[in-house]
Amino acid sequence: MEILIRETPEAGCRLAAKIIAKVVHEKPAAVLGLATGRTPLQLYRELIRLHREEGLSFKDVTTFNLDEYVGLPPTHDQSYRFFMQENLFRHIDIDPARTHVPNGTAADLQSECRAYEERIASAGGIDLQLLGLGRNGHIGFNEPTGSLRSRTWIKILSEQTLRDNSAVFGSFDTMPHHAITMGVGTILEARHLLLLAFGPAKVRAAMEMIEGPLAAICPASALQLHPRATIVLDEAAAAGLQSAEHYRWIDRHKLDWQRYE
Repeated sequence: MEILIRETPEAGCRLAAKIIAKVVHEKPAAVLGLATGRTPLQLYRELIRLHREEGLSFKDVTTFNLDEYVGLPPTHDQSYRFFMQENLFRHIDIDPARTHVPNGTAADLQSECRAYEERIASAGGIDLQLLGLGRNGHIGFNEPTGSLRSRTWIKILSEQTLRDNSAVFGSFDTMPHHAITMGVGTILEARHLLLLAFGPAKVRAAMEMIEGPLAAICPASALQLHPRATIVLDEAAAAGLQSAEHYRWIDRHKLDWQRYE
């Protein structure tokens, strides 16, 4: 794991945007895996700025989102398709036909999951997968004790996840209790993983992901198995790491070609 600690979430998002921009500059037809939620919002704003002010083009990029709520149409203001359209896609030069989000209203959800895997494979696999980190250690909607080799499937959301996300739906009861999500096994097949975690609420999950044992109780710990996983934390999320100074030392002493900034 590559652990990068920055002072604030804003600094972490600027760094993450540079990592993504580097991938797109080096491979204009890159396949990006994208995430939703509060954590990547500032990152998407920075990518929009890089597009508008520095000419970063997404015209040949293909994207696959991690997940979507079951039962929400793309026009619903809490669907992840709507989120991506409003917070990134409509502000950049990406071809809408190249943007993929699971269909949470498919008549046959199981077939939709299998087809999503096939679409990823047909695109050549994911070059860089963006991830957030749930307070209980989930990635995508892969909740604790789920298989660390799982594929894209329909998942039951944990009570913790529902309580963390329900405010935007108005209440716990009105939030969807199921989602289609890329599985942990699917995520691990991406060539580069980029996970963002900010704030004191993520301290325990970050500790277990980075320094805890590989265990299904913390799905994000599976990133320990990946040959290229970059973890970007702010100081608040990194507060519980026993080896934080070691990670800072490694970051300061990288060779020029290993740096993003």
